[in-house]
Amino acid sequence: MSLAVMPCTDRALWDETVDRFEGHPQQLWGWGQTKAMHGWSVERLLLNDAGETVGAAQLLVRRLPFPFRSLAYVARGPMCAAGNTAAVLESLAGHASSRYGAVALSIEPDWDADSEYADAVAAAGFAASANTILIPRTLILDLTRTDDELMADMSKSTRANVRKAMRSEVVQFRKVATDAELEQVLAVYHETAERAGFGIHEDQYYRDIYRNMGDGSPIIGAFDGDQLLAFVWLSRSGTTAFELYGGVSSEGQKQRVNYGVKWAAFQAMREDGCKRYDFNGLLNDGISDFKKQFAKHENMLMGTWEKPLSPLYPAYSKAMPAARRSLQVARRLVRTAGSQVQPAVSKLLGLAKGAVKRG
Repeated sequence: MSLAVMPCTDRALWDETVDRFEGHPQQLWGWGQTKAMHGWSVERLLLNDAGETVGAAQLLVRRLPFPFRSLAYVARGPMCAAGNTAAVLESLAGHASSRYGAVALSIEPDWDADSEYADAVAAAGFAASANTILIPRTLILDLTRTDDELMADMSKSTRANVRKAMRSEVVQFRKVATDAELEQVLAVYHETAERAGFGIHEDQYYRDIYRNMGDGSPIIGAFDGDQLLAFVWLSRSGTTAFELYGGVSSEGQKQRVNYGVKWAAFQAMREDGCKRYDFNGLLNDGISDFKKQFAKHENMLMGTWEKPLSPLYPAYSKAMPAARRSLQVARRLVRTAGSQVQPAVSKLLGLAKGAVKRG
């Protein structure tokens, strides 16, 4: 099947298409708009067969150092029926090669590892890659289940902490509604990142997500009066809610409101019509241990798959892991370095970012 690749420049039409395919929120217009403000190029593509749209993908393109030119990337996409997967992927790869000279097309679909899509992805010339951005091992809740069914999958202590938080006469759980409250979110996120030892973007990146995505990126907060104690920040499409970020203040930890705000996020996303709630990755760390208290199962998505589009791909595939390791080392040094050595370490960080920067 030969598909026509048609750019989409209409935001309403694009987001309607994402929801028609029950697509992931990282495929929404506002997410691509934000990435385009922070180093990527973006193109929304409709894949048509005799005038009928049988697939779609928001293509992110990042320039790479000479001689690699660029990388094309689809986050939690493309979107299509299983029977159209091979044709959709072959058409996307051809477009990425001819229009952008991409060294590879990298995809991280929102498809289960053992789904009927897997064979079609391999048949289209893609191979599994370790150059992962979005973690495939995750936890996805079925929001069509009742509250009692969701609670039954939690540990006894987690249920108790949720119920205690929700009974509070002081703490209110609601969506963040103002720019001033957004600034509180960022302050709590900085506090959480420092305490847990993970890196974050500059504040403007988060402000851009909030403004570009609008209702597609709700933040559920736990408030004591006007003071934010904890939050869960999501992106959501018609069917899927996806955790982006979360944080809790020291006072919020004492009150264990992080349990209540998570439960409030489930409730809010169900009320918004979502059927799936994706916790966005599980690692072997404390944050993941907290996530795993809310269910007895785990999910495994397909992960990262790449199709070589250039004779330079073997060199690129070797250079990418080394450059990413350098970037990770530089970030750790920046966090731990004293003020006298931070300028030199920051320069090293810049060199590593120049070697490869994906997202």
